Amino acid sequence: QVQLVESGGGWVQTGGSLRLSCAASEPTFSTYAMGWFRQTPWMEREFVAAISANGATTDYENPVKGRFAISRDNAKRTVYLQMNSLKPEDTGVYYCAADRDSAAGEIWYNRNYYEYWGQGTQVTVSS
Repeated sequence: QVQLVESGGGWVQTGGSLRLSCAASEPTFSTYAMGWFRQTPWMEREFVAAISANGATTDYENPVKGRFAISRDNAKRTVYLQMNSLKPEDTGVYYCAADRDSAAGEIWYNRNYYEYWGQGTQVTVSS
């Protein structure tokens, strides 16, 4: 059973920055495709960013392109989401997710492809 623990959420003003971290329990982390998703009370959990197991492939939802950056450190079994120029519409609970069955360069946009999820970390951006 893979355990994922997110951290780094908080409250910031518009234009501020946060870096989310997601630490995995398993040494096979380097073989997992990873994703970040955001959920709000009025929307289902939606895709924000993803990175392939080998780190070569990344992608983002359009509203965060140029502001967010996903990265991973396989030695630390951790994936990061650097969030800059934050906007109120970025507010939500951010979840990291892992898929064990992807090829080295694959990423997934659909939350149903991810097997394991963290508990979430709240991000609040005030205007």
